[in-house]
Amino acid sequence: MPGMVVRALSFGAVAEAYERYRPGYPVELLELVTAYAGGPIRTALEIGAGTGKATRLFADAGIAVTATEPDPAMLAELRKHVPTNVSTVQAAFEDLPLDSSYELVYSAAALHWTSPEGRWDRMAALVQPGGVFASFGVPIQLADPALQEAARAARAPYLDDDGVPSPDGTLADLPMQWPGTELEQSEWFTDVRQAVIERSVTMTAYDYVGQLSTVSAYVMLPPTARAEVFRRTLQALPETVEVNAQIHTHLARRTR
Repeated sequence: MPGMVVRALSFGAVAEAYERYRPGYPVELLELVTAYAGGPIRTALEIGAGTGKATRLFADAGIAVTATEPDPAMLAELRKHVPTNVSTVQAAFEDLPLDSSYELVYSAAALHWTSPEGRWDRMAALVQPGGVFASFGVPIQLADPALQEAARAARAPYLDDDGVPSPDGTLADLPMQWPGTELEQSEWFTDVRQAVIERSVTMTAYDYVGQLSTVSAYVMLPPTARAEVFRRTLQALPETVEVNAQIHTHLARRTR
């Protein structure tokens, strides 16, 4: 099984931790997407729904959401928390049937796990002409640079980098980031927009490490190494930390 697929399916083992520690999404995100759509959204397809953090935001607004997720443990956790207007499907993006299309197709911190082969042809088949595609995520990052360095030093003997590199190699200092870079090149999508919703969250160091425990780079470590990284990280941090919880978003419209 390819390494990225292994990492993509690593979350089921920590489904309850994912639900407990990962932040949800604020109403500002819903407002951003609906304003871009320019009218009411009635149907949506979610790719890689996880435990339903984003599912709840859109379903609570009255949108009929079909939440898809390949990992059965994550999907079981999602079903505990979502309202009745959510349908669930256990499937990877690449295995979804293309016989239905939606006014909105979105992915919350999961698009980078999808296969690049035919990604946008498949996506276009799922988005109604004139409909909206949205991708968003929340990088887990300590706000204080000194604490960032302390956490990096704590993990360094066991893990060089805990992030997911840009799927298309886009450098972090370029004005348009992935997946906007690919959307701009696709014949199927237009009016590509990139936006950041500012947000910071204060939490205990323990809860911060709880978030790290849901990140694939840590999940893939051997258990003893993972436990040592978390012990060293807790030792390096004060009792309470501030986390930069910005929401990075990309929006595009399906050509008619």
